[in-house]
Amino acid sequence: MKQESTAQNTPPASPPTSSPVQHPRDDGDPQALWIFGYGSLVWRPDFAYSDSRVGFVRGYSRRFWQGDTFHRGSDKMPGRVVTLLEDHEGCTWGVAYQVQGEQVSEALKYLNVREAVLGGYDTKEVTFYPQDNPDQPLKALAYVATPQNPGYLGPAPEEAIATQILACRGFSGHNLEYLLRLADFMQLCGPQAQDEHLAAIVDAVGTMLPCFCPTEQALALV
Repeated sequence: MKQESTAQNTPPASPPTSSPVQHPRDDGDPQALWIFGYGSLVWRPDFAYSDSRVGFVRGYSRRFWQGDTFHRGSDKMPGRVVTLLEDHEGCTWGVAYQVQGEQVSEALKYLNVREAVLGGYDTKEVTFYPQDNPDQPLKALAYVATPQNPGYLGPAPEEAIATQILACRGFSGHNLEYLLRLADFMQLCGPQAQDEHLAAIVDAVGTMLPCFCPTEQALALV
């Protein structure tokens, strides 16, 4: 999982596709589907899958610009969760999960509720580059929140986002837990996995909590 690739910081040869798709398939198996997770899916997919691979997509940057009134916040105090922003020079790390056969319909049914109905996300096809074999990319389905959905919050200073994250909690737990688990995942990917936006929010939280440290001990507090 920690093999370093020289390909991940190379800008995409062409802009990523923006047309939504419902069932991008693995070219080698018409009954297989890859699903790319870049937020809570990296540590809690909650659906059955046959294979998983750590890697990245090009042409997108991760941003805490989507509001969440269910999983990590409430109607009165929406939490902040991530979405993908089209960015020609961007690179977002995450996990791709392969579902096969009956797993496909079950996973899509579950994610339709978790990501679309409750989260406000649309589907989009992305090209995923496995960390251990970036020369053999895969087509994957990603859930992306656009500015058109009613929960979209948009950009804000990192300090303001950190303050909002510290104040919010939803049915899936504290918004701070979401931030810390995502930061822990990025550390596991190695030094080549960069996310300046995420790091800036973690740093902002650190200035607000004098004893803050993104570790398992900190996770136990939220």
